[in-house]
Amino acid sequence: MTLEAILAYLHLLAILTMVVFLASEAALCRVEWLNAKVVERLARVDMVYGIASIAVLATGVARTVWGVKGSSWYWSNPLLHIKFTLFIVVGLLSIGPTMRFLRWRRQLRATGALPTEAEIRATRKLVMIEAHIVALIPLAAVFLARGFGG
Repeated sequence: MTLEAILAYLHLLAILTMVVFLASEAALCRVEWLNAKVVERLARVDMVYGIASIAVLATGVARTVWGVKGSSWYWSNPLLHIKFTLFIVVGLLSIGPTMRFLRWRRQLRATGALPTEAEIRATRKLVMIEAHIVALIPLAAVFLARGFGG
């Protein structure tokens, strides 16, 4: 039971960290706020977001393997597959902003140029789509935790 609690805690901590840094990206990636310091910060924030996302995946898998309910219960439940699919969709969507943040930083360091308004708006739109999809994952999680879908 202690292992289950520790795994749940680590998973929740990773989720909260991921959400905080995704929200930070959404807050920073605005035309009216973007300057050289923000470009540098976005690249760092995105790195932490990526690390937290990997931690979410690792702790989630650990819960299915070593958790009380057992891997066969989790992996046979369609709600887990919905959660996992949404998580993968968010991960795939995050590739675009990550590549742009790195490109913006490289461009800034090489030439001092900031991204265009159109680039900033398009990138923020992707980050916001990610954030809205992430908000759906807990819906599947609460039903999964209560035994639905199995």
